[in-house]
Amino acid sequence: MRLVTVGCSGSFAGPSSPASCYLVQVPATTSPDGRAWNVLLDLGNGGLGALQRVLDPLDLDAVLLSHLHPDHFVDVCGLYVYLRYHPTGGTERHGGRAPLPVFGPRDTAERASMAYAGRPGEDMGAQFDFRRLRDTEPITVGPLTIEPRRVYHPVEAYGFRVTGPSTERPGETAVLTFTGDTDYCDAVVDLARGADLLLSEAAFHEGRDADVDPGIHMTGQDAGRLARTADVSSLVLTHVPAWNDLDLTLAEAAGEYSGPTVIASTGATFSV
Repeated sequence: MRLVTVGCSGSFAGPSSPASCYLVQVPATTSPDGRAWNVLLDLGNGGLGALQRVLDPLDLDAVLLSHLHPDHFVDVCGLYVYLRYHPTGGTERHGGRAPLPVFGPRDTAERASMAYAGRPGEDMGAQFDFRRLRDTEPITVGPLTIEPRRVYHPVEAYGFRVTGPSTERPGETAVLTFTGDTDYCDAVVDLARGADLLLSEAAFHEGRDADVDPGIHMTGQDAGRLARTADVSSLVLTHVPAWNDLDLTLAEAAGEYSGPTVIASTGATFSV
């Protein structure tokens, strides 16, 4: 598998990155069926524009939305336009393309319709096959198995454990965990257990955000503790708001976890 950081800014698009959007790819050379697979984890504001530098959205095989805050899902509206009206590949103009599977929390179809049209009832069925995420119920997309887990956030929210062919160890499988937005909880530890790569949110700073209600975000220290407790091989810190000190976020994580650690940046690619 290969992870491409399309957008990684926390809570809103920043000056150097769109909001949450991550592309998981299985290259044809490592795919058991000999074809490439492309799955998006989140599609926050600005993500669709940056995605087009990496991949034609017509080549997506599925989209998984961790939750329905705008910085994680709102560019589904732009993707709808792209799929519907593209002159050479839009679903309505070329009738042979199946609707794109979009997995999300309850009411994803209704929320997408409201965000696009300003009213419920916009029919996106020719473009999107909306499917409900359910805690621990695995999803199969080609050679990928994705386990969603309900995590600790003010709305219905999920993290994802993605298992697929390893690009670093031919013939073996690898595990990528994406926390989504969450405070530290047992579910996210289970998701991360033994992962080759942990993509963990780290939106808060120790001390500064102590008075914020629990159940919203982790700090760099929480992310490091998660990586250490779950015994992951490497840690990528993400969902860092533009006002945060990146060096402090790294230092907080390093106080808990001694393994390889970086902060996500737009366009960065990780092989697992």
